[in-house]
Amino acid sequence: MAKIPLATFERILKETSNNIRVSEGATKEFTLAVGEISKELAADAEELARHAGRRTILDSDVKLAYKKFNK
Repeated sequence: MAKIPLATFERILKETSNNIRVSEGATKEFTLAVGEISKELAADAEELARHAGRRTILDSDVKLAYKKFNK
């Protein structure tokens, strides 16, 4: 799996508010949280694809998994 630079996550955190600093620890925790959420979302999308008898996850699977996740 490709590694996403910490700076990317720091930038996301900073975009939520003006004039706020983000600690390295906060960035690392955010990265871990996003990783766990992503794994759960991917697993749900895989389950939807398999239920539909496919071996390929489609955009519609990801959208539906996100909709279910976001309830």
